[in-house]
Amino acid sequence: MIGAVGAVALAAGVLTTAATTAGATPSPSAAVIINEVYGGGGNSGATYRQDFIELVNKTTAAVNLGGWSVQYASASGASWQATPLTGSIPAGGTYVVREATGAGGTQDVPSNVIGTIAMSGTSGKVALVNSATPLDCGVSCSTAAPVLDLVGYGAANDYLGSPAPTLSNTTSASRNATSTNTLNNGNDFSAGTPTPAAGTTPPPGTPTPKTIAEVQGTGSTSPLVNENVIIKGVVTAAYPTGGFHGFYLQTQGTGPEPSPSGASDGVFVFQSGSSTPLDADAVVGNYVEVTGKVSEFSGLTEVTAAAADIVDAGEDFSPVQALTVPWPTTDAGRESIEGMLFQPTGDYTVTNTFGTNQFGEVGLAVGDHPLLQNTEVAAPGSPEAAAVVADNAKRAVTLDDGASSNFTASSFSTATCGTRPIPCLLNGDLTPAYVSNTAPVRVGEAATFTAPVVVDYRFNLWRFQPTAQVVGPDNATSPATFENTRTAAPDLGDINQLGTADLKVASFNVLNYFTDLGDQDPACLAYYDRDDNGVTVRDGCDRRGAWDAGDLARQTEKEVSAINALDADVVGLMEIENSAKFGHPRDTALAALVAALNAKAGAGTWAFVPSSTDLPSADDQDFITSAMIYRPAKVMRVDRSRALGDQSGATQAFGNAREPIAQTFKKKTGKGDKFLFVVNHFKSKGSAGPFPGDEDTGDGQGASVTSRILQAQALRDWVPGVAAEYGAKGIVMAGDYNSYTMEDPLDVLYKAGYTDVGSRFDPTSYSYSFSGLSGSLDHILVNDHALRMSTGADHWNINSGESVAMEYSRYNYHSTDFHTALPFRSSDHDPVVLGLKAFVK
Repeated sequence: MIGAVGAVALAAGVLTTAATTAGATPSPSAAVIINEVYGGGGNSGATYRQDFIELVNKTTAAVNLGGWSVQYASASGASWQATPLTGSIPAGGTYVVREATGAGGTQDVPSNVIGTIAMSGTSGKVALVNSATPLDCGVSCSTAAPVLDLVGYGAANDYLGSPAPTLSNTTSASRNATSTNTLNNGNDFSAGTPTPAAGTTPPPGTPTPKTIAEVQGTGSTSPLVNENVIIKGVVTAAYPTGGFHGFYLQTQGTGPEPSPSGASDGVFVFQSGSSTPLDADAVVGNYVEVTGKVSEFSGLTEVTAAAADIVDAGEDFSPVQALTVPWPTTDAGRESIEGMLFQPTGDYTVTNTFGTNQFGEVGLAVGDHPLLQNTEVAAPGSPEAAAVVADNAKRAVTLDDGASSNFTASSFSTATCGTRPIPCLLNGDLTPAYVSNTAPVRVGEAATFTAPVVVDYRFNLWRFQPTAQVVGPDNATSPATFENTRTAAPDLGDINQLGTADLKVASFNVLNYFTDLGDQDPACLAYYDRDDNGVTVRDGCDRRGAWDAGDLARQTEKEVSAINALDADVVGLMEIENSAKFGHPRDTALAALVAALNAKAGAGTWAFVPSSTDLPSADDQDFITSAMIYRPAKVMRVDRSRALGDQSGATQAFGNAREPIAQTFKKKTGKGDKFLFVVNHFKSKGSAGPFPGDEDTGDGQGASVTSRILQAQALRDWVPGVAAEYGAKGIVMAGDYNSYTMEDPLDVLYKAGYTDVGSRFDPTSYSYSFSGLSGSLDHILVNDHALRMSTGADHWNINSGESVAMEYSRYNYHSTDFHTALPFRSSDHDPVVLGLKAFVK
């Protein structure tokens, strides 16, 4: 019998299960191999809307792919995503796996099966695996037992022989000959125009009646992908415009509890033909029958149907109820209610507003506080830090607007922009949802849900979709309201906790305040508004910030409003132009800002501390600098300004950061202690410096940790000598340290005896928000004497939690004008204010 089975398996066209044994690894004689890999689908310049992986059968017998998968990991990653395969691949035939869809492109990839994996357009790893279980290998997958074939392309850290070429939005890696398999990706594959095999989609089968729960299944993907089904349900949400072009169905009579089966009773129906209106029966509250094909779109199970296949069910039905259970803390729990009507209850807090301006979405955290940077509250790499990451994953969800619009989409194509400047904005006639000056949505605000939402998963995020699209600026159909936490000034209760302050000092990042403008240098490239006017410098030159005089005026009025409202007596500024780099006196931009402050507050209200003669030559300085301003009526400068200017060489501590500056002050009248005020701006997290350990190690501190540690050590060693020289007992060090509160650079200063007054007096408020995580990069550190002088401190949250739509740099991006002279979003960092007693024993 064994011999007879073997003989049948060799016959042309007869189905075989070649190479499905557990011990299979890549072999030159493998029956099925990877033929083409493309990750640029839907990107700028792409023809195809989707990524894809193409397989080829080299043999004269059909091969059953049941139980197999294609899998993908990033170039250096060990986390693999799998797309299960179904059906068979004919003798000598090809089989195309369509993956994630992007925003661009004009053609759909013909396919045998549809997955949701978003592949890199340049570098990555693709494996053909004889199981559906995701791989867990990093750099050894090419020899892993389940792997039948593997292609590493670009900068991949795993490959057969050598990597295939680096790809682009317009090139795929295609096997040089379908029969060639030398187990060397570099030799076997070439980069060229993507060519997915045409006509490979199998003919649709006869539609089969199914329940919505059967379509959803109990796993992360539907067990019925590519099958044609007939389903019935109540329409709970409909989106005829905005890009979704579909509606949600839920099994009649379900809710308010999830199904005990673990399968969801809701599903999205995508109506093909986006230029046509939704079917007339797709109205919220109707009971309809839908015939269509099951697929997965960016992680969301959906049924695609033509208008003719959506009809009134013509039956009596029971209405659905919204789920009232707590938001599940696991993906599996969320999968069990995907597509169902859900009424959020309990506390929800805004944690992310960055995507609001671009996509009309608001990041939320379950509970009464936003998601946190793990190194804000725990030591890097510690179990406590890992616990914060896990807590963030449990509490995160995104409130969406029921649309897929990109409100800041731009084009770099002359075909799209015509004679307009490039890049040009494409959706400037629209206004994003949830952006408002009268009812602002800000990080830290409580969100209260007044209407149900639908549980949705798209583009790697769990989401709450409204039952109808929310359209700005009126946001009339928003299912949630938000408390307004804006304040006109810092919190005096926080500042005066230990008594009324005699003086106040502050730290404020002024967001690249440049008076040398982009339009003054022909080499500069701009970001453009919807009328194709430059707004900010994009690239091409050393200038930053405002593009022209009008943009500078808008930036200035916000900075002036914020700084005057701080009501501080000494303010340390970061990210102001170093005018010496442009051939002017070094303090030219600083003087312009002070003149604007005085024009609003009154002549002589503000003065600036002249730059120190300790600074190195302009060649060794950055294009941005730190500075100090003060109120001469309240404080007086004592002695000259100082700077740590002898460590600015390329391999020295401040070769990649701004030199610390210092000035001794005391109260203008009456008794008062001298205090040394120091302003700092350490190296950013975004790029690696020159020192060992500056690469991002993944411990939460970002890149250039060693650089910042060296800067902290140099500051620690320099400051006491300056203070002693001028007899200053109190030391106050303010600035943007580019380090969250529990990170290693700040620990250097804590161990030297300095205290962070922000975390001491205002521990549940933060100065920065990044990727929906709150934390403080801006700190005021004090020595023991200055701590005895301290009355309290406040993070004035006017910037980091606000939508970037309010920033001068997004002026005229939308059909609604969000610009005001108010201080809100005058920067991306929040100021920190410290109260001081003038004298302590």
